[in-house]
Amino acid sequence: MKENMMLERLVIALVLLLFPATLPAHGPTPQRADETLAIPASPDTVWKLVSSFGGIGQWHKLVTKVTVTGGDAAGAERVLTLEKGEITEGLDEVDAGAKRISYRLLKENADALPVSFYTATIEVKPAGSGSEVAWSARFYRADTSNFPPDNLNDEAAIAAMTDFIKQGLEGLKAKAGGS
Repeated sequence: MKENMMLERLVIALVLLLFPATLPAHGPTPQRADETLAIPASPDTVWKLVSSFGGIGQWHKLVTKVTVTGGDAAGAERVLTLEKGEITEGLDEVDAGAKRISYRLLKENADALPVSFYTATIEVKPAGSGSEVAWSARFYRADTSNFPPDNLNDEAAIAAMTDFIKQGLEGLKAKAGGS
């Protein structure tokens, strides 16, 4: 009888230990995209383009229209029109001394960009006779359920955000006078 009780307790303990391992993961994990590009233009020239919160439409080829409220100061908002719709971003910080801006997604549109939230930073630094621009983003996939469809999963979010950043950097380089 004592052996049966011990065996029963052992089975219960094993079930309790193993049960959490069989549960599916919950929710998405944060993803990131980090890109850097050398631009053969002075940091001041590049910063002038980057620091204009509404100016992204002049150098980012994926942005077809920009509407800005609040200018170029923290608290400003911009609506970016992309090929498949609009997203709204808010400017969190402008640090002219460090030549760095930080902003975040305020209103998502998974058709336009398959993410549900992001924060991003663009920083301009001197590099040789030109500049180095680092653009980084931290984000979550568009579908935050446990089993997202392929077009809204982590891989889709990473690919879309990386492409958006790379094309932005190339456009910035072209606009700043680099080839």
